[in-house]
Amino acid sequence: MFAEPVGQGWTQIVELAVALVLSALIGLEREIRRKSAGLRTHTIIGFSAALIMLVSKYGFTDVLGEHVVLDPSRVAAQIVSGIGFIGGGLIFVRRDAVRGLTTAAAVWLTTAVGMTAGAGLPVLATTATAAYFLVIYGLTPVADRLRDRGSDRRHVEIGYRDGEGVLRELLRICTGHGWSIEQLHTRASGTDGIDAVQGAEEGDTMTHVGATVLVVLELEGTGSYEDLVAELVGHRGVLAVTGGRAGTDDPDAE
Repeated sequence: MFAEPVGQGWTQIVELAVALVLSALIGLEREIRRKSAGLRTHTIIGFSAALIMLVSKYGFTDVLGEHVVLDPSRVAAQIVSGIGFIGGGLIFVRRDAVRGLTTAAAVWLTTAVGMTAGAGLPVLATTATAAYFLVIYGLTPVADRLRDRGSDRRHVEIGYRDGEGVLRELLRICTGHGWSIEQLHTRASGTDGIDAVQGAEEGDTMTHVGATVLVVLELEGTGSYEDLVAELVGHRGVLAVTGGRAGTDDPDAE
């Protein structure tokens, strides 16, 4: 009548410890990179996944009988569904760039590592953790080189008339020409006479007449810079366009 479930011995404690250590290793890497989900988050996720896995395996042994049949995989399967909410919360869109995908994938893997350790498969859990570090530290430089091949970085300073919805169109033009917007700074100038506006980072100065706004865009992409500038210059409401290669002090006036 008061029988307790089996599965509360040293074997299960060791499996929890394996999940704790391996999850902490993955979280430590994310913490060093200053990601939103770091050491504590990954450790708790992996440890919790292992605990739920053990509950799924052993938590109902005291109610099993001739007329009770349980599927031990049902509880564990809900981990896969539930972790999607945490992963989705780590992904966000900033302007036209998606951030947090790698961290969300790391959370997913940490969950799998915890489940594997909780299932009593420490060798697979350790192998998966080692594979994670191989991907992060081994493939990241390769991915960066592939991404940088043929890619260019430019900065563009655009002065336009305020209140005409020009900025939205300017961003659409940039992305339409194959450029991603890494940074964006805007600054309104005065409304009386001629107003000199200083660039947000490069220190360049642009002069406009009337109510204008200066927007400084840091761009990266593989599109034609000349075609981009030509369309920007010809767009309604644009008063002036100045640009050059990012990180240089010799911008090419367009």
